Amino acid sequence: MNNYLSKKIKSLPVSATLEMAAKARELKNKGIDIIGLSLGEPDFNTPDFIKDASIQAIKDNYNSYTPVDGYEELKQAVCEKFKRDNEINYEPNQIVISTGAKQSIANTIQVLVNEGEDVLLVAPYWVSYSAIVTLAGGNPIEIRSDISTDFKISPSKLEKSITKKTKLLIINSPNNPSGSVYSEDELVELSKILDKFPNIFILSDEIYEHINYGIPHFSFAKIPSMYNRTITVNGLAKAFAMTGWRIGYLGAPSWIAKACTKMQGQITSGTNCIAQRATISALKAPVSKIQYMVEEFSERRKLIISLLNDIKGIKINKPMGAFYVFPDISYFFGKTIKNIKINNASDFAIFLLEKAHVATVTGDAFGCPNNIRISYAASREVIVNAIERIKKVLNC
Repeated sequence: MNNYLSKKIKSLPVSATLEMAAKARELKNKGIDIIGLSLGEPDFNTPDFIKDASIQAIKDNYNSYTPVDGYEELKQAVCEKFKRDNEINYEPNQIVISTGAKQSIANTIQVLVNEGEDVLLVAPYWVSYSAIVTLAGGNPIEIRSDISTDFKISPSKLEKSITKKTKLLIINSPNNPSGSVYSEDELVELSKILDKFPNIFILSDEIYEHINYGIPHFSFAKIPSMYNRTITVNGLAKAFAMTGWRIGYLGAPSWIAKACTKMQGQITSGTNCIAQRATISALKAPVSKIQYMVEEFSERRKLIISLLNDIKGIKINKPMGAFYVFPDISYFFGKTIKNIKINNASDFAIFLLEKAHVATVTGDAFGCPNNIRISYAASREVIVNAIERIKKVLNC
C-alpha cells in the first residue's frame, strides 16, 4: 500500500530524536532497562502557578474555538514579554500564537519560501528544520561548523554560503543540539553581512533563551537593520516545562504575521484555549519564578561535562545554554568494540543504545556527522548512571 503514498511523504525523513525515542521504548517494552537521554524534554513538573491558571480557565468556562492567531490578551502578554526580556517592540498584530514553536517555524517557512529557493541552516541545527524546508519546496543548505569553532559560524562563512537563490537564514541561539550561544557582538557581525543582502529574511529560533549559563541572551530582531526582516520564534516548552501544552509564538513584520495566520487558519486554526490562558500567567510572571530549573540544569551541566571528560576518545566543549552536550566521538570511527564496527555517529548511537542501554541521538541528523547529542534534562542520579554505562562499554 506504500505505493499509494505521495512522493512528498515518502521522501520525508523520520525525526531522528523521535525515532531514537521509539527504539528506546521498543527495548523497554522487552524488559530492558533503558536510560533515555535522547529527547529534549525537561523532567520538571509545570510550575503550580501555571497549572492553577489553567484550572481557573476551566472553571471560567473557556471551552470555545479561539481566534486563529491567539487571544488578544495573550498576544499583548507576548508583546510585553518581548519588551521586558528582549527589548523588542512588537504590536499584537505582529504576534501569532501557534501549537508549539515548531508550528511557528513551519508557518514562517511555508509563507516565505518558494519552490527552489535556498534556506541556510547553521549546522548544527534542530533536526526538523531541514524537513520543514523540504516540505515547502525549498532547498536546505548547510553552513557547517564543528567543535573547533564552538559550533559557531563566522561572518565570512555566512557570506560564502549566500547565493542569488538564498531566501532565508535560520539561526538558533542558544543552540539545539550544541548548547552554543552567540554573543551580541557575534550576532551583530553576522548582521553586517546580511546588510549586504536586503532580500534575505532571518528566522531566529529562541526557544532556549532563558536556559543559559553566563552569556546574556540577545535577540536578532533587536538589531535595528534586522528588525523588519526577522521572525522571532519562541515558546513555553523548554524553560517553563510545558512540552505537552503545545504553545509557541512568533513576532514578525505584520505582513508576515498576517500570512502565518492565514496559513494556520487552513491547518489547525486557533491553539488550545486552556493552554493559552495558562500561558498568559506564565509570560506575565517574572523570569525569576523559573530560575530554580535553570540553576538545576547548570549543576547537571557541570556534572555531565566532568563525567564525559573522564572517557578517553570523547571530545567536548562547554555549552553555554540549553540542556544538551554535543561531544565529538569521531575517535571511535573505524574501531571495533564488543565485536561491533563503528563507522559513523549513527553506528555509535545505536551501539550505545544496544550495549550500554542509553539512548542518545546521532549528530548526522543535526548536520554534524562527528557528534552525538546527549540531553541532561534528567536527574543527576540518572546522568551518573548513564555515563557510567557508556564509560563501561567504551573502555572494554
